[in-house]
Amino acid sequence: MTNYKIGILAGDGIGPEVVDAACLVLNAIGEKFNFSVSYQHSYIGHSAIEKTGNPLPDEALEMCNKVDAILLGAVGMPMYDNNPSAKVRPEQGLLKLRKELGLFANIRPITIFDELLFTSSLKPEILKGADILFYRELTGGIYFGTPRERQNSGTVAIDTMKYEKYEVERITKMAFEAAMRRNKKLTSVDKANVLESSRLWRETVNEVSKDYPEVELSHLFIDNAAMQLILNPRQFDVIVTGNMFGDILTDEASQIAGSLGLLPSASVGSKVGLFEPVHGSAPDIAGENIANPSAAIMSVALMLETSFNNKLASDSIKNAIAKVFKLGFRTADLVEAETDKNHILGTKEFTQKIIEQL
Repeated sequence: MTNYKIGILAGDGIGPEVVDAACLVLNAIGEKFNFSVSYQHSYIGHSAIEKTGNPLPDEALEMCNKVDAILLGAVGMPMYDNNPSAKVRPEQGLLKLRKELGLFANIRPITIFDELLFTSSLKPEILKGADILFYRELTGGIYFGTPRERQNSGTVAIDTMKYEKYEVERITKMAFEAAMRRNKKLTSVDKANVLESSRLWRETVNEVSKDYPEVELSHLFIDNAAMQLILNPRQFDVIVTGNMFGDILTDEASQIAGSLGLLPSASVGSKVGLFEPVHGSAPDIAGENIANPSAAIMSVALMLETSFNNKLASDSIKNAIAKVFKLGFRTADLVEAETDKNHILGTKEFTQKIIEQL
């Protein structure tokens, strides 16, 4: 029997609750598909600062380098947001983790559940059937380019947009491989009509495409891509783009799904993968058993497919979640006015319904 070693960084706020839910589902799917799971726990974010003074202690990083995959809950607390002078912040732990593990690709699926079309501000007829997979380059571009400085007594600010060819190649190959497993359609987003870095991006994507003749490749400028995403999200299958453009588009696309509580993500590279829900730590509802565990549970599904090549187990989890929604069960963040109050479940109860469907 295969054993998967999973590192747990529960983090802050509702992080421990949704991670516990995800682990229960992972244990259940392991019984069904004949694999076992062992867990190693450590701290990140505010919880780590409280215990060690460091948002990513050395022992946490050491653990992450020894496991097969990492499940992260959430990091962040309002006390840091309201204190711009704070030298140590929870988010620093996550940024350091990404850097140390070489996590250069952010994968974010945007899946629409028919029963939850009402949660989005877009019309249901525009959304129905949309299923998009984003590949965002995570460690290059304007967020990391140098120089990055102020000049002329602070009156001039400089940020540098920089990409090297190998950085574009490796994320593009990942995106093409994903397109081959899906509908063989890839859209690359850049600003090649203005930016030299985007011209390199487009040239490189075109070169890589020669190795994937079955995939239909198209290019969009970032401004048009943002418009098309709202105009007709169903036209997209896999989207690959740079760091800043991906940051913008994935946040825009999150509103297509309607709730951050439904969105998983993965950050992967040459080492171990990091899997986490997109939502924040939501400390205002921590410990109240009302957090939506769907994103954390779907992050486990993404882990099974991405790190362990177990698509059947991954699909079983996603199908179980869809069935629970189809039966009318909801968490508090997904409530319609006419929803039967008896079908509103807490975090633990909603998780148990998913396990029953497995």
